[in-house]
Amino acid sequence: MSTMLQRTVPSALVTTQRRGELLLVGLDRPAKLNALSTELEQALLDVLVAATTSDARAVVLHGTGRSFCAGADTSQLARDPAQVAAYYRSSGRVHEALAGLGVPTVAALHGHCLGGGLELALACDLRVADTTAVLGLPEVGLGILPGSGGLTRLTRMLGPGLARRLILLGERIDAEQADAWGLLAAVVPEGEALARACELAERLAATPRHVHEWACRAIDAASEAPAATSLLVEQLAYAALSDAH
Repeated sequence: MSTMLQRTVPSALVTTQRRGELLLVGLDRPAKLNALSTELEQALLDVLVAATTSDARAVVLHGTGRSFCAGADTSQLARDPAQVAAYYRSSGRVHEALAGLGVPTVAALHGHCLGGGLELALACDLRVADTTAVLGLPEVGLGILPGSGGLTRLTRMLGPGLARRLILLGERIDAEQADAWGLLAAVVPEGEALARACELAERLAATPRHVHEWACRAIDAASEAPAATSLLVEQLAYAALSDAH
């Protein structure tokens, strides 16, 4: 893995760093365990929008301080339906922007990875966690549900049975359990999640960009669409990639 570091760009809430072909994006609100305020979400959204026009071949998302992300800043939770709708038109778009970035994405997890933080991680292609990581969706305890893709993505990844355990009971699981359930690409010793995530991201970055895009489309179709539709997408992807060569 290349260790050459290029320009580091700090903001009040998000940092970016180039490492060869990788763009490292750090949630930087450590005093609040990187809880997702609207300001942090907007800063992250701005970085992701800029990343779509950069030459980065993969993105690694991580958190500074003691945690990846402790979830939403509960002091800013929208309760009125109109406020909720406005939120998803503005900074609340960040999860789907990450999911649709168009380049490979890897989340490096440590400490708390809860609520909206787990939803960010689930929006990435792959997740790596160190042994300090704790994952969960505690929204039911606040009288709400995960609303930024977490419920949908978790159910498609784990099936309804395990999703109910995490969502309805608000269970928290450690990295070992998350790995056993298939949520993680790797579990590493404390402090090594970012390095391992960069290693995986470099492998993904070496894949031709159009291959990654078609692979993700085909995988999504396989988990969401009827078998006949999924097979058609798979065949179309094969044909498109063959024609590209």
